[in-house]
Amino acid sequence: MALTAEQEKAIAEGARQVRIDVVNMVHAAACGHPGGPIGMADFMATLWLGHINISPDNLHDPKRDRFVLGNGHTCAGYYSLLAQKGLIPREELISFRKLGSRLQGHPHRSAEMGIDMSTGSLGTGLSAAQGMALAAKINGWDETRVYATSSDGESQEGQIWEAATSAAHYGLGNLTVLVDFNNIQIDGHMRDVMDVRDLRVKYEAFGWHALDVDGHDINAIDAALCEARSISDRPSALICHTKIGKGVSFMEDQAGWHGVAPDDEQARAALAELGA
Repeated sequence: MALTAEQEKAIAEGARQVRIDVVNMVHAAACGHPGGPIGMADFMATLWLGHINISPDNLHDPKRDRFVLGNGHTCAGYYSLLAQKGLIPREELISFRKLGSRLQGHPHRSAEMGIDMSTGSLGTGLSAAQGMALAAKINGWDETRVYATSSDGESQEGQIWEAATSAAHYGLGNLTVLVDFNNIQIDGHMRDVMDVRDLRVKYEAFGWHALDVDGHDINAIDAALCEARSISDRPSALICHTKIGKGVSFMEDQAGWHGVAPDDEQARAALAELGA
């Protein structure tokens, strides 16, 4: 079912809040990765505010949905959504990457925060997610869905394709991966560093249901997630085409913003563009 105008507006506002939070968090920490989570904000907000069944009420229910942030360095946006879902206090966000904070520079597994997997070592996230999906299938938890994120740069890792092979072999229709395809990684443009080419075709060749989607079009993302839910015999891969730093003009499509914190002037400019 298509989103109502009210639902679309709420998700768009959630994505804007993600972008604002990421700028504030990375600026306050004076370190971190702003570009990726800002670019992922639209599809992450659509997933978390419109689809995934994780809340304070079902946090300890083994049958609830699961989520693995494969590209763990983008966790500032993830933490913003945990706050928006009421899983962590909003005031805790400003402690990001500070000594003693629960909000580390890569997510650390925490039952109390609803973080299902420690990630950061690229390539491992999809393997963990397919294990969770297989466990849910073995246990007969038909309502449980497992979601993971990945990226085009992470798709250079061989472990991604081992996990893809396993997930298709076991027919894990309860597993969906959203791939952030922004053509940027830490050393520059992905196409120049190590071109992964057409990921939709690759996932299809591995036996997955795969779609290309505009990663900034909330309605298109929602429709793709609904379609993935309807596929029961194989896992789904949504190749979300995005722009790093989307919404902050001087960050957009700039590899330098993969892992650099904005200074005071840049933070003010970014927040002004975001209407904060």
